[in-house]
Amino acid sequence: MVSFITVPAYFDDAQRQGTKDAARLAGLHVLRLLNEPTAAAIAYGLDSGQEGVIAVYDLGGGTFDISILRLSRGVFEVLATGGDSALGGDDFDHLLADYIREQAGIPDRSDNRVQRELLDAAIAAKIALSDADSVTVNVAGWQGENQP
Repeated sequence: MVSFITVPAYFDDAQRQGTKDAARLAGLHVLRLLNEPTAAAIAYGLDSGQEGVIAVYDLGGGTFDISILRLSRGVFEVLATGGDSALGGDDFDHLLADYIREQAGIPDRSDNRVQRELLDAAIAAKIALSDADSVTVNVAGWQGENQP
């Protein structure tokens, strides 16, 4: 079976070769590896006559990938790719939880129950702020309002 496989933009040559080897072991013939942001641009339809230089990024839970593309006459030219395997949405969740902890005056970071409650509240606030200008956070008996 012929296949195109996407990989994180930050993958080095060894990781790309490992992906190809794994695909071969699974019975796939890899026609091409595509960086995930590039594949996202294609899937989104940016090849539909638009022209210019664009940045396409993928900020996932645990990683960040970016590709800089030039679009010209329906052709993609990848100018640069990069990423950070240690940066993702989970990091924002933890930073927001730390902010809420500081605002609430919660001193003890060693209490696992409170830490889990803070993280859950941070994630819920982040999601709610996608559709609202502000959100009320209740955690460990404290109530406050966060705004984007």
